[in-house]
Amino acid sequence: MSTTETTKPWVKRARGAAQRYRVLAWITGTMLLLLCVEMLLKYVLKVPGFNVEGDPRSEAARIIAMVHGWVYVIYLVTCFDLWSTMRWRLGRLVTLALAGVVPVMSFVLERRVHREAVAAIDARA
Repeated sequence: MSTTETTKPWVKRARGAAQRYRVLAWITGTMLLLLCVEMLLKYVLKVPGFNVEGDPRSEAARIIAMVHGWVYVIYLVTCFDLWSTMRWRLGRLVTLALAGVVPVMSFVLERRVHREAVAAIDARA
């Protein structure tokens, strides 16, 4: 088997992992920003409908929090997939995981990580 034949499946898998990571980083970041806005409305500005007294209009806040939680779990799976495919250090995985809970960090890190991943994939292809 030639080197090209053995690297081709890895390149395809790595490109897929990088693309999935990119999409989930944007979705997770957007949901986190929505969650932050909701928390500001609820606890800082005390906007009606975003209170903790059980107002039925606060259902949107609960849904935002729940959706972000599940999206973050899927984001962690895609981070692990990209990390293990690229064979990066453990610190990179921790940074990727933190980006899903620090507002705006996922957008910043996504650009850098995706660029580095694509460069590594192209170099190996």
